[in-house]
Amino acid sequence: MGERLRPRDLAFLAAESAATPMHNATVEIFDPGDPGGPAFDHDRLVELICDRISFVPRYRQRIQQVAGGVAMPVWVDDPHFDVGYHVRRSALPRPGSEDQLRELVARIVSRPLDRSRPLWEVYFIEGLADGRVAVLSKSHQVLVDGVHTVDLGQVMLDVSAEPKELGGDEWRPTRRPSPTALALDALHDAVTRPETAVHAARSTIGAAVRTTDAALSRAGRVAGALAGRRPQRPGPLTGPHSQQRRLVGVPTSLADHRLVRSVHGGTVNDVVLATIAGGLRAWLMSRPEALGGLRQVRAVVPVSVIDEELEATSLGSQIAAHFVDLPVGEPSPVVRLHQVSYSFKAHKETGRAVAANRLAGIAGFAPATFHAIGTRVAAGELRRGFQLCVTNVPGPQSPLYAAGARMRATFAIPPLLPGQLLSVAVTSYDGQVFYHLTADRDLEPDPDLLGTCIREALEELVETASGVRPRAPRGRKRKPARSEGSK
Repeated sequence: MGERLRPRDLAFLAAESAATPMHNATVEIFDPGDPGGPAFDHDRLVELICDRISFVPRYRQRIQQVAGGVAMPVWVDDPHFDVGYHVRRSALPRPGSEDQLRELVARIVSRPLDRSRPLWEVYFIEGLADGRVAVLSKSHQVLVDGVHTVDLGQVMLDVSAEPKELGGDEWRPTRRPSPTALALDALHDAVTRPETAVHAARSTIGAAVRTTDAALSRAGRVAGALAGRRPQRPGPLTGPHSQQRRLVGVPTSLADHRLVRSVHGGTVNDVVLATIAGGLRAWLMSRPEALGGLRQVRAVVPVSVIDEELEATSLGSQIAAHFVDLPVGEPSPVVRLHQVSYSFKAHKETGRAVAANRLAGIAGFAPATFHAIGTRVAAGELRRGFQLCVTNVPGPQSPLYAAGARMRATFAIPPLLPGQLLSVAVTSYDGQVFYHLTADRDLEPDPDLLGTCIREALEELVETASGVRPRAPRGRKRKPARSEGSK
């Protein structure tokens, strides 16, 4: 019998709706390939996925419900698995611009995945300027947990332009369990593991309650519209979702972040969060609605931790939630940086913090998996009332390749969590830091301005560090400056 979904997975499924699709996505930009070799095209992408998919077997499984909801659903092999359905081809009018690409991607990521099939899709997008192509991947939150399954991108990328030919496999789907077999297995679990039946009952009741609440909410909005009342928004970053998204990517230089760190102290992660805080401050000040004395934005920032008692290969067990109040009311960029850095002091002093270079050095590392795990962790903390989720993944600082084509940029697109209108994902890769904003299209109509504000906030920090002597590393004394005549 297939493995059962866990309560957290079922909660993700229950929370999903047309307005809150619970999948992570990633857009990666590639060169067209080696001029002397075969081009990176749709056919080569399909071959690459067929060659690597055996390392993520759940990508050929779908969710099978148990009649009556008496037990948790199970993962079963899809007897009609068709890679051609999941790997799709799209194009922009040549030469496609960044704006055209993000509009296409926004439409694709706004659509929920088909639950009757394995919960992922990959789009090969042609027509970008300079002959480049984009690969957009979508994987449902229940699919990628970092324990049993990593993101498909984790196994698609190589560290060399010479792709490893792994040869695929001779996969054959196992026989689909009958309703009788599922019921008997559920009965066996209810006797031997009664907690599974309790979880299933709670999930069924919770789904019914959420459905009722959603229906009442919709009825209330309709009644308000008929009465001529405008819907109220709880705040600039929170509120009910529409069904569409708007995306903004902001590529920046890793060297700028390192310069700020070397002068003012802290970590690159501190600089990233101070940049986001500065960008939010300028963006919020430009908006027409009153901020009501808003001084801080409560954010959850999933961080990497070391737990010697857990498996080293279990990535999902090495990410924990950390809460930070982004000081959007503070006018000084340097003070914002120090306040953010101080908020991480306790985490660093636990001895469980993971250095960025260690995280990026994990074999076969792909940022998509860590962004997905970070979103899972953040979703588990929703009851704690944060306003923004920021996932920040330090990626490798050397090129990665897919079927011989060099990856030039990578942008993570996490889902908007229920009640939140904005999310920020940051990935450093090959000398750059890529910020990506996902916003509700109707209630956050100006994320482009926020992208500009984030870029300007980083420039403001860089200006405070330019021409200033870097700090000496802690525990070491700075050597005295040498005169022009010294040897």
